[in-house]
Amino acid sequence: MQFVDRARIYVSAGAGGDGSVSFRREKYVPAGGPDGGRGGDGGSVFLEVDPSMSTLLDFRYKNQYKADRGGHGQGSNREGKSAPDLVIKVPPGTVVKDDETGEALADLVRPYQRLLAARGGKGGRGNAAFVTATRQAPTFAEKGEAGEARWLLLELKVIADVGLVGYPNAGKSTLLSVISAARPKVAPYPFTTLSPNLGVVKVEAGKSFVVADIPGLIEGAHAGVGLGHDFLRHVERTRLLVHVVDCSGMEGRDPVDDYLQVRQELALFSQDLAERPFIVVGNKLDIPGAEANLERLREAAGREVVGISAATSRGVRELVYKIWQLLKEMPLPDREEYPSEGEVEVIEIPRSSRRLSDFRVRREADAFVVDGEGLKLLMERHDLENPDTLRWWLMLLEDIGVIEALRRAGIKDGDTVRIDEWEFEYLS
Repeated sequence: MQFVDRARIYVSAGAGGDGSVSFRREKYVPAGGPDGGRGGDGGSVFLEVDPSMSTLLDFRYKNQYKADRGGHGQGSNREGKSAPDLVIKVPPGTVVKDDETGEALADLVRPYQRLLAARGGKGGRGNAAFVTATRQAPTFAEKGEAGEARWLLLELKVIADVGLVGYPNAGKSTLLSVISAARPKVAPYPFTTLSPNLGVVKVEAGKSFVVADIPGLIEGAHAGVGLGHDFLRHVERTRLLVHVVDCSGMEGRDPVDDYLQVRQELALFSQDLAERPFIVVGNKLDIPGAEANLERLREAAGREVVGISAATSRGVRELVYKIWQLLKEMPLPDREEYPSEGEVEVIEIPRSSRRLSDFRVRREADAFVVDGEGLKLLMERHDLENPDTLRWWLMLLEDIGVIEALRRAGIKDGDTVRIDEWEFEYLS
């Protein structure tokens, strides 16, 4: 299966259904009243972690997702049907960012964890909801609220206990194939591994860990050279790094230089990676001259270097046990707290206040301007060309304190008031 670890998608929640303008008409009810019902809510869009997925490949073929709108209200106070939510499955380790701002919205790691990516619009109220003692037969209703919509950037970071890092052709893929059932592509040319490969290493009964073979790093990887940070970010999920160094020198490179360069690239990409626990492994000891380079590497690294030959399995079992011992001493991820299927943890993206009382009045050269997200959204849901609606709207401005705020700001008869794109002349 092709590995895809980045995708850009558009999510659009459904709009709410419109409220109904309706009046009761029955044979034996001579004075029927308004009975328009409210519209149904639009469907929201969720991203949900599916533990069976391991790639973002599905989003290469489809990148736009739209939930349905709610049904319109009807007479006899019948409410419109609310639309179902749209759930989009993503693999564990998916980082969700706002494509426009680059802001990280969520880090989806836990199975069945959900992100509310776009909220569905609320259904509009029917004319029956606007009846008051002084307004017995309203001839207006509310339109459905628009659903949220946004472009999202999805980035997948592989989740593993151990990450194999090193220069291309250091023998990482061969080592993974020896210690696990994984079968990565192995060939004698650079960048054989073009995507992370995962393998489960069984130490003994009931004891295992997950290893990720990360594509080879070269000088400038932190700045995107070679496969660069397309794959460096996968190392960030690992608890322990195993730095594999080719001690044979057959590729025309010096093992000591390779070691120092990869260490530098990790540090330049992330200081946290530079401080991550790691094991140094000198590989290809079956080749003449590798033993001498192994000693040079130990001296340059100033720490223990485990000598192995992945091709012949020399020292590999001892390396597996060493990795296992180090992992046992490190804090485990809180996997025991992961919810089971059906126990959904929902993350919501914060949004600005929509309360009608949250507004401010400011004065411009030609008008008094009233700003407020709640007011703006409410205006979009009403036809202010309808005289009945306009009377209700002006009474609402009085009730929530807008008119009083304008008076405190020094407004006079004949001055212009602007709320979003709507303007009116103030008369006391």
